[in-house]
Amino acid sequence: MNALPRYVPDSTSLNGARWRRSSRSTGANNCVEAAPLPSGSTAGLMAVRDSKNTAGPAVLFTSRAWEGFLTSLR
Repeated sequence: MNALPRYVPDSTSLNGARWRRSSRSTGANNCVEAAPLPSGSTAGLMAVRDSKNTAGPAVLFTSRAWEGFLTSLR
């Protein structure tokens, strides 16, 4: 599947991902985590996952699409 966003069933399979949680996150874990992917077939993409299920699925976006989404929230 080459179309984006792509779905990855196990976010722990994304080697090299350094997950970050929003600075506006609360202790309730009602947020997402994001990680730029540095290498392999997913290099240059942004992975996003549910902070309550860190071993669960992730959705992959282009960096440009993720930045556009963040900009729309401001």
